[in-house]
Amino acid sequence: MARDDNRRGRGRDRDETPEFADRLVAINRVSKTVKGGKRFGFAALVVVGDQKGRVGFGKGKAKEVPEAIRKATEQAKRQMIRVQLREGRTLHHDMYGRHGAGKVVMRTAPEGTGIIAGGPMRAVFEMLGVKDVVSKSLGSQNPYNMIRATIDGLKKEQSPRSVAQRRGKKVSDILPKRDEAPAEQSQVAEEA
Repeated sequence: MARDDNRRGRGRDRDETPEFADRLVAINRVSKTVKGGKRFGFAALVVVGDQKGRVGFGKGKAKEVPEAIRKATEQAKRQMIRVQLREGRTLHHDMYGRHGAGKVVMRTAPEGTGIIAGGPMRAVFEMLGVKDVVSKSLGSQNPYNMIRATIDGLKKEQSPRSVAQRRGKKVSDILPKRDEAPAEQSQVAEEA
């Protein structure tokens, strides 16, 4: 029986080898009035990611702040999503995400732009590993709704490889030809 416990312990260590970074986005203190006074509780919102294309968020409630953060972190690790990044630094295409009154627009950006995003959205992009993105929150300023809308938009992203596979084509057939367009423009300029 002791051997089984050791095996389980070793398996758990292997599962946790990928290092996840976490970012505390919001802590909310709530109070409940009872006969003797007030009882305080805490709700935490945490974003977790490996900074290589995986991200998740979670919320936890407890009587103490560290316990609420721990619960939120565990929930975030359980519900992570994978997002394909272009060149490992930006999004493949512009996206629109929505959750309730939270609306966000995310746009791909050239190298060196950095992360242009508001608080909760910035946390998601940093944990995801995005280095260049331009985004705007258009609706609710509630951090829960902003993060859910951001995750909703990121779920809609499609890489050229996945689109090509779905259509049964090559990636080169789907992507626009970048070399031919400047050549055509230079020929037109020479003729004029």
